[in-house]
Parts: sequence; structure tokens; C-alpha cells
Amino acid sequence: MTYCCAIKINEGMVFLSDSRTNAGLDAISTFRKMLIYERAGDRFMVMLSAGNLSISQSVREILQTEAIRDPESGDPITIWNAKSMFDAAQVLGAAVRHISQRDGAALRQSGLEFNVSLILGGQIAGEGMRLFLVYSAGNFIEATAETPYFQIGESKYGKPVLDRVITPETPLDEAAKCALVSMDSTLKSNLSVGLPLDLVVYEVDRLQSDRVVCIDQDNPYFTMLHKSWGQRLREVFDSIEDPQWNGGATEVPLRVPSARYQVLKKITQADERVI
Repeated sequence: MTYCCAIKINEGMVFLSDSRTNAGLDAISTFRKMLIYERAGDRFMVMLSAGNLSISQSVREILQTEAIRDPESGDPITIWNAKSMFDAAQVLGAAVRHISQRDGAALRQSGLEFNVSLILGGQIAGEGMRLFLVYSAGNFIEATAETPYFQIGESKYGKPVLDRVITPETPLDEAAKCALVSMDSTLKSNLSVGLPLDLVVYEVDRLQSDRVVCIDQDNPYFTMLHKSWGQRLREVFDSIEDPQWNGGATEVPLRVPSARYQVLKKITQADERVI
């Protein structure tokens, strides 16, 4: 499995992916899940992938040459001449459908679903930053101010911190830190996600980025973050008052009557019923 997340805020974008692929406890491999497409001053795009590895690799292979037709002129549109990120997302969707038409039936005959999830984000000169989540059918949705991030893969472990921290006004470096905490939480709870990580931080309107990092087990910042996050979580947990059951002094009692619901009824005999 894998975990990837992408964040779009006012100051820029953050992309983060792990690199673990496994087909069982004794079949673990490392494959990078991130690709960067950059023509400095013209366009900067990042693609993240999760799902069936053969499908995502096939999509990546044909994406640079895949084309859709301009509905007005009939000219081919690729990710390298697309005038908008929306068009680039359409090209990626077309690449997914291309592979589905080629391999989908054979995969189903082998008992496998056509399963791939992709994130495409970035900026093309002349428009603002945009972020898309592309599904197995080639359709996609776009990130909004209300939902400024996307996740694919093992998303549940790293979602709470993103929900609590990320807003469009979040500073860019803070967003990168939040993404790394999200990844650390996932690494802690799921063995199917693993190092090394790929991190890209993009500043709005630059149309290029030199903030590209590969993070392994010896990275000093990630090691510090991992230790600090666990320690601070424990400190916050310890600072919360324990529930008082026997009339202890407290301003926040737990055992109080609910205005709407009754206390759960106990069954004490064989002939009793809840209803």
C-alpha cells in the first residue's frame, strides 16, 4: 500500500509520498510514487500515485505523450502544452482510461480490479495553482478552500492532524511540517507505508521549485519530528484530567444525566429484553 498527500494553500503547495509497495509480509519493495514535471517559468506539476503498481507505472509511462483534442481547434493537448491545469487533469484522466481499455479486462479475468488513484497539482503560467484527485475511471475532482488537501492510499491515520491544522491561510512551512506529522502518524500505525519519503514544497507563482527532498531513516529533521510529536502527544494526554467516577473534585464531571438519552440498560436475567 502507500500514503500520499497534497496540500494547496495561499502561499503554495506541499506534496509528500512514501515509497513502500508490498504484496505480503515477505514481499516488500521500494517504488517512488511521485513525479515532477517542470518547465521553469512556464509550468510546474507534481503527480502522486497509489493503487495497483502496474497500472500507475503504465499511466506514468504514457502521460508525457498522451493527448486529448481541443474541442475548438482539434489540436492535440498534452501536459506540456496545456493552457490550464484543468486540461492537464483531463489528459491524465485520458491516460487512465487508455490503460483501463488496454489492461482492464485482463486484470478482471485474473481476479483483480482496475484500481488506481492519482493526485495532480501545480501551476501553469497565466492561471493560479490547482489541485486535482483523479479516480480509476479517469474522472476527477478539484480541491477547494473548504477542502484544501487530498490524500490517497492509507489516508485515515494522517487525516486528523490535517483536519485540525490546514486552512488556506496556513503558512507554507507549517503546512510542510503538518504533512510530515501526518506521514509520521501513518508510518507509526501501518506497516504497509514506509521510508524513504519524497517531499516537494512549491511557492506560489514561481513555476519551479528547488525544495525537493528525499527523507530516509537518517534524516535529522524527520527524526526530530518523530520523537517530538510522540513526546508532545504524551505530554498533552497526561495534562488532561482523568474521569472522576467516585465524586472526586472536578469541574468537568463525566457521569452526568443526558438531556436526550437514557443510560444503557443492563440485561440481568435470561428472559429480559432490551425492547
